[in-house]
Amino acid sequence: MRILLPILCLLLPIAAQAAADPKLGKPLHDKQCVACHVKLLGGDGSGMYTRKPRLINTAKALGQRVAACSSQTNAGWFPEDEALVAAWLNQTYYKFK
Repeated sequence: MRILLPILCLLLPIAAQAAADPKLGKPLHDKQCVACHVKLLGGDGSGMYTRKPRLINTAKALGQRVAACSSQTNAGWFPEDEALVAAWLNQTYYKFK
């Protein structure tokens, strides 16, 4: 049982991301992410996702980055919210399978 819980904790964000409806992530992203990205990069902030070289190269890395940003900004998001944002970013910018 001690081993099962850590494994489930690792798999939950991946499973949640796979089941997430990308449309539900956009409002969360717009409320929490855009202002910070505009401050960092200017413009509309989307340069965070389109810059070269791209820093995020896998769906897993995208989910981890969203979780880290959520923590750094004290967004108060649940893992399900993070998965929604990651799904929207993936659909809109990254196109990972």
